[in-house]
Amino acid sequence: MTAVLFDFSGTLFRIESAESWLRAVLEAAGSPLPQSELVEKARALETAGALPGGAAPVRLPAEVAGLWRVRDESAELHRAAYTGLSRQVTLPDPALHDALYERHRMPAAWAPYPDALPVLSGLRERGCRIGVISNIGWDLRPVFREHGLHRYVDAYVLSYEHGIQKPDPRLFTLACERLDADPGTTLMVGDDRRADGGAAALGCAVHFVDHLPAPERPDALRAVLDLVG
Repeated sequence: MTAVLFDFSGTLFRIESAESWLRAVLEAAGSPLPQSELVEKARALETAGALPGGAAPVRLPAEVAGLWRVRDESAELHRAAYTGLSRQVTLPDPALHDALYERHRMPAAWAPYPDALPVLSGLRERGCRIGVISNIGWDLRPVFREHGLHRYVDAYVLSYEHGIQKPDPRLFTLACERLDADPGTTLMVGDDRRADGGAAALGCAVHFVDHLPAPERPDALRAVLDLVG
């Protein structure tokens, strides 16, 4: 393998818990809730699928279903879809729904998986080109910079910047072109079998990891070094 493409959320990074997410926003707004109520609201937001990078919605409301299918094709669609899900849960102030969306875009809301740094640095030592290809509605580059992983990434291909979502092969084609990589010698690493599996249509090898909280998945990425050889 001469190049490796990585998904972002659930692959290299993991979003904070719904409880941490809600607590940070409430504290910043000066609107703390009793712990029992905070836990209840966080659970409701998680069930609604309102936390980007978290659990998928248990049930999609009719008014959000259309947005959900194309949410990663633009920044506007992404925000509308997730704030639409968030608003299914009553919060002390309606402005908190937009504040929650802003919070999830902050580098502090994300943590790299424990093995992300050693795997990325190991690939760089082996001369592999590295790309990040993500279905997302905002610029994730500051997250990589804040956590010191940006120096290992040669190219970012983000769905909202191109109006194309994985598994559309055009997004993978663009990523390979950015890396000047042959798909036949490129490995795609992701956690979504449908979205990330789209790379196989180009002839890329594909490796999947589980979308788990970071402490529960300490070393799943290390298999990538063995696959690259």
